[in-house]
Amino acid sequence: MTYIGENVLNKLEREGSQAPEKKYKDIIRWRNVGILTFIHVGALIGAHLMAKEAKWQTIIWTIFLYEISAIGIVAGQHRLWTHNSYKVKMPLELLLAFFATVAAETSIYNWARDHRVHHKYTDTDADPHNATRGFFYSHIGWLLYKKNPLVIEKGKTIFLDDLHANPIVMSQHRYYYRIAIPLSMIITLVPMYFWEETLMSSFFVGVMLRYCFTIHMTFLINSAAHMFGTRPYDKNINPTENWLVSLGNIGDGWHNFHHAFPWDYRSAELGGFRFNLAALFIELMAKLGQAYDLKTASPHIVLARQKRTGMLSTTQGNTKIETIHSWGYGDKTRPYEESCLSMKNDPSC
Repeated sequence: MTYIGENVLNKLEREGSQAPEKKYKDIIRWRNVGILTFIHVGALIGAHLMAKEAKWQTIIWTIFLYEISAIGIVAGQHRLWTHNSYKVKMPLELLLAFFATVAAETSIYNWARDHRVHHKYTDTDADPHNATRGFFYSHIGWLLYKKNPLVIEKGKTIFLDDLHANPIVMSQHRYYYRIAIPLSMIITLVPMYFWEETLMSSFFVGVMLRYCFTIHMTFLINSAAHMFGTRPYDKNINPTENWLVSLGNIGDGWHNFHHAFPWDYRSAELGGFRFNLAALFIELMAKLGQAYDLKTASPHIVLARQKRTGMLSTTQGNTKIETIHSWGYGDKTRPYEESCLSMKNDPSC
């Protein structure tokens, strides 16, 4: 079977999707080293307080904060604003923006920009957390150094017009610290006011421990889910299917599928054991009329991809099929599979 535009797409891959590798000496960002050290020391204090004296209400509150943070990151920053895998009405978009601000991983705009660059230039020097540099670098080390100039260079070329045109995204970006810092103070005060928790437990458990756990769950997608697991959809790329990472990230660990079909709102083939709370949340919002235009890869499209680049591919030995790296729906150099969304009658779809 031949595939629509395969030669053209491979040409685009060679010309546009792979960043040239350049030698660059890492420069330590001591400010980030200090901040991350403070976060981890605070998390250790929080873990001690949670085990010794924090009230059960505070523990439940902390778990609740993690869950809404995860929804803000996965359903919001990741699947909605980065990949355009579905659309939302304003009430839900405001809620997801609030959840993303609780998560406090950075502004929606910065998060989506860097993640689009990651998808477009996966595991090259233009990838902010290039996994070919090892587990530590892709997990947290990349935050300890100044960005590789290639990351900045390619970040300026990535399509961001949809984000610039979004008033919710840009307002949250513009006033991010003015919102996020007072919000963390409110999060601290809630246990103190409603169930007379101590200041220490309120802050170090509900804020520091929860925040540290949240960022490490996200980091595992960049590290573990690029190294450990299977590659049934595209064996030519590093991202893998990792159920443990998916379990900790409400469904964002099915990473080989996700990099093959970044515009699919599920980020996974559902069925069997596919823990995917984010997909269930999006589907619930669709039933409530708040989410719509949920994009999915049909079984036929998935099968065609597996035959072309995945576990059903007939390529032998070291033969590699070039892979188009797409950041999601709206990428002008996206693979042919996505075009099938608007080409229902094409026999290849």
